[in-house]
Amino acid sequence: MAKSFAIIFGCLALGEIIALIPGLNIPGSIWGMLVLTVLLERKVVNPKSISTLCKFLISNMAFFFIPPGVSLMLYFDLIAAEWMPITVATLASLVLVFIITGRLHQFLHRLFKHRHHGHH
Repeated sequence: MAKSFAIIFGCLALGEIIALIPGLNIPGSIWGMLVLTVLLERKVVNPKSISTLCKFLISNMAFFFIPPGVSLMLYFDLIAAEWMPITVATLASLVLVFIITGRLHQFLHRLFKHRHHGHH
């Protein structure tokens, strides 16, 4: 389990360092997950070596949302006053994320399918 923690939190730490590079406006946690994804894809990290910890973290995910949830309570008055713009922005961004994710998936699927069939 200690090795799993070292791998996951090492990737997270590396992601935080990458996020310090000027001009990169992506959070360190995202960079860390990208580093972990590359290491898994390149078979530098064996998925089985981190699976137990990953399953534990996923099964206890709600615990990690408690601090932001409590902080959100401090802004109920602001949320109540601005519920319409918040709702519209949330729905619009949700639709945009769905569209962009779907299009990107279609593009990558065609790209890799074409590349895979091109080598045979």
